[in-house]
Amino acid sequence: MLDSLKKHTSGKSKRVGRGYGSGKGGHTAGRGQKGQKSRAGYKPARKGFEGGSMPLSRRLPKLKGFTRGYFKARSNRYELSLSDLNSFKSGDTVSLETLQELNLVPAKATAAEVKILGNGSLDKKISVQDLAVSESAKKQIEDKGGSVS
Repeated sequence: MLDSLKKHTSGKSKRVGRGYGSGKGGHTAGRGQKGQKSRAGYKPARKGFEGGSMPLSRRLPKLKGFTRGYFKARSNRYELSLSDLNSFKSGDTVSLETLQELNLVPAKATAAEVKILGNGSLDKKISVQDLAVSESAKKQIEDKGGSVS
């Protein structure tokens, strides 16, 4: 009965630091020589810790109006001028899909990230659908007989 039991194998790696017969190091067990990192219970210092001296983040002055704008997440915005829309034919509908077909905005862009600004001039009658449009751009589009929805 006992001889019919299967041998249990856990698949774990060798236990290091359990003598020379373990096959790994024996005395130092792959931890190098001496020092804090070779001892049990070692944890690396937290980020910004400089061994007890005053860290750089606290040594620097706190200036008025100082913001960490460089580290803030930047959202992708794709701004188009009205002169970019002159590549459409008169009477066309401008939507996110048509802008992506003409490579005016990347394929990963969403409608919330695209805005048409009033820069430049528009030569054709077009209709803009489901896109953000500035007030000046909307006025110019409607002056040419187009529509914004």
